Amino acid sequence: MVLVISMTTLTPRQIHLRGLYWAFLGVLLFSFSVPLTKVAVGGFNPFLTATGRAVIAGVLAALILSVNRVAWPARAVVRPLLLTMVGAVFGWPILIAIALQYTTSAHVAVIAAFMPLSTAIIAVARTHEKVSAKFWLAASLGTVALVVFALGRGGASSPNYWADLLVVGAMLFSSWCYVEGASVTKVLPGWQVISWVVVFALPITVPASMLLWFTTSADYATTGAQWFALIMLGLSSMYFGFFAWYRGLSMAGIARGSQVQQLQALLTLLWSALLLGETVTWLTVLAAVVVIASVIWAQRSRRAEFIAPEE
Repeated sequence: MVLVISMTTLTPRQIHLRGLYWAFLGVLLFSFSVPLTKVAVGGFNPFLTATGRAVIAGVLAALILSVNRVAWPARAVVRPLLLTMVGAVFGWPILIAIALQYTTSAHVAVIAAFMPLSTAIIAVARTHEKVSAKFWLAASLGTVALVVFALGRGGASSPNYWADLLVVGAMLFSSWCYVEGASVTKVLPGWQVISWVVVFALPITVPASMLLWFTTSADYATTGAQWFALIMLGLSSMYFGFFAWYRGLSMAGIARGSQVQQLQALLTLLWSALLLGETVTWLTVLAAVVVIASVIWAQRSRRAEFIAPEE
């Protein structure tokens, strides 16, 4: 059974801090996505890594929902769940897979660095969450630091504007699905939100994965490590990461909680250095200090207390 903890005995500040811890746990799991994808695409079609991870998450989610005897979601939340599915399962993974055929991952990182800021903008527009001018300044500072960090890692390569448009689209899809999914946590626990999202996607992801497997598997010599990477993508970045992420956003506030995602690029680099032998430079260390400072500043610039709903 999934453990649910009441928030009624916590102060607004304690709820906010716990929300940040949950959001960071989600970002920590998301940060393994790029290194794992680098391994997985060596043995699978890039599109199969997108649909396959969703199948893995969807099958596990269906089992967990069944064991917990969770009722079918109310009609009022089906629409935001489907919108979340479009962004999380299809929009971001597929558009990024296409874009990476025309540009480098470092160049993609320059544009993707704006994602926490775009998530905050969409959250304020969509949910009317109140934030201060200091928050926007802190979020912008962290974004600039991430852009400089990405440029320093080779992200200033000659742009392919078609690829750039795809990355912008992927970023907007992802930001929108974060906001839509987090908005549903007012009536459903975060783990149920992502569970229904990937279950709703199964009628598409299962046949798509089967088609991709039968038409492309002969072109690849897949190893055990590549299978492991694909499975971990389904478990971490496609499923359990969202458990923590949506819970964190519901408790800390979508706009403020989303700024924790600025740490994702730095964590991804850490795993790339440890697992793939990439180099950590002084520019990386400087960017890390600025980003961490901006995230802390953004959290301290609250204008109104946010009280999370009971789960």
